[in-house]
Amino acid sequence: MKKRKMYLTLQNGDVFQGYAFGAEGEITGELVFSTGMVGYIETLTDPSNYGQIVVQTFPLIGNYGMMRTDVESKKAWVSAYIVREICDTPSNFRLDGDLESYLKEQNVIGICGVDTRQLTKILRENGVMNARVSKKPLTEEEIAAIGSFKIENAVATVAPVEKAVYGNADAEYTVALWNFGSKNSTVNNLVERGCKVISMPATATAAEILAENVDGVVLGDGPGDPTENTAIIEQVKLLLGKKPVYATGLGHQLVALALGAKTSKQKYGHRGGNQPVKCLTCGKVYISTQNHGYEVDSSSVKVGKIKFVNVNDNSCEGIDYDELNAFTTQFTPESCSAGNVENPLYKRFFAMMKKEKENA
Repeated sequence: MKKRKMYLTLQNGDVFQGYAFGAEGEITGELVFSTGMVGYIETLTDPSNYGQIVVQTFPLIGNYGMMRTDVESKKAWVSAYIVREICDTPSNFRLDGDLESYLKEQNVIGICGVDTRQLTKILRENGVMNARVSKKPLTEEEIAAIGSFKIENAVATVAPVEKAVYGNADAEYTVALWNFGSKNSTVNNLVERGCKVISMPATATAAEILAENVDGVVLGDGPGDPTENTAIIEQVKLLLGKKPVYATGLGHQLVALALGAKTSKQKYGHRGGNQPVKCLTCGKVYISTQNHGYEVDSSSVKVGKIKFVNVNDNSCEGIDYDELNAFTTQFTPESCSAGNVENPLYKRFFAMMKKEKENA
């Protein structure tokens, strides 16, 4: 079969040529890169990637195929997928399909044969920018129009609209997951630790969450600019101090905004499973998994105490709010798991819920 040429045009005018795989079509999105050597299934299906064209820095993608049990949501959320080389002969005892077939099924456009190293270098030096995937070279007018693209209504697009319940009804702890586009792994990890999880829609009010008589609340991850979620931020203000709270990803940013801090867009974000974060309390460094393009401005944090920072750029990665019985991390809690060592973040959250129940 003859390879179909495809073009990736950046808003600065740079053009990369490659070959089509996955679905056919053309699309504009925000061009970002992910540094994970593995985890492409999770990357494709993470709602935090809504509206984004994702570049994989690792040169060979698809070698272990597709496993439906590893998806982070019911569909792929990336707008397009850019790789150096696609493996068309995957090998894995859990294999239930190949990557290209999945992209076609999910209507995700892919381009392979791209110099992803050079492309990533451009993004690192100039910051994330918009780009367009096309079948033909773009005109000057079409290139000029790329910059007008903007990701909007991200949480409203990806978040579930109805309440859902997971786990055993007689579980020791009942946890509300305020779902702004949370990954399946967030629910699974709570259920595996013996929780009944009530997933609440992003539009839920603090009163509705508290009415579920939960032992604690997790504010989950999600996509987009956190400052756009003004109604949610107001409800976060009403929730804090009422129940033990752990917030991660977008939830971490929303709590900070609710307490007067500011957020800003990062130059090229943190995306991948190799982000080092340092605990300022104990001095330990964890290799974390992250997927975000915004951060809490450290200098704007007046309530709470910063506990984790990124080793690479010293950005805020976690805040303790002891007086409000809450703490937050920018990275996923699973990042702190290592072998048989108990996860310190979940351990802390469970200890908070236990104390709350004992004092009730």
